[in-house]
Amino acid sequence: MPPHRSPSGSRHGRDDADHRAGRPTSQRQLRVGELLRHLIAELLRRDTIHDPHLQGVAITISEVRLSPDLKNATVFALPLSGKNTAEVIAALNHAAAFIRGQVSKGTELKFTPKLTFVGDESFDEADRIRALLETPVVKHDLEEAGWADDDEE
Repeated sequence: MPPHRSPSGSRHGRDDADHRAGRPTSQRQLRVGELLRHLIAELLRRDTIHDPHLQGVAITISEVRLSPDLKNATVFALPLSGKNTAEVIAALNHAAAFIRGQVSKGTELKFTPKLTFVGDESFDEADRIRALLETPVVKHDLEEAGWADDDEE
């Protein structure tokens, strides 16, 4: 006898989103994310978006994460200068429909995902961790644990 399914189609009445929450990112999500990352970066490099907040601004697209159904994409972006990040992200989200239309021309996907741009904070986080590792207390603890940097003398 097949397992009981709720009206939504998931087992034991769990929501499909909850059911997938613990699943690792699929190879397809990774492949499509990387394809979108390249297409969006190329589009921004060509400076085809006519927005004063984006004109002449070099923007890094560091990652594109897709939902399991490939219908929504979170695009992690950051201006290379690190300045005016909020304005740049707002401008990208304002132009998201245009970007989505341009990206759809470069893919053979059945559906082009809805794009949501967010500021990439991974570089700031890496700097914060690097600064923590350089503090005297942490350096001392690392030396005691045998994790000291061999490059330093």
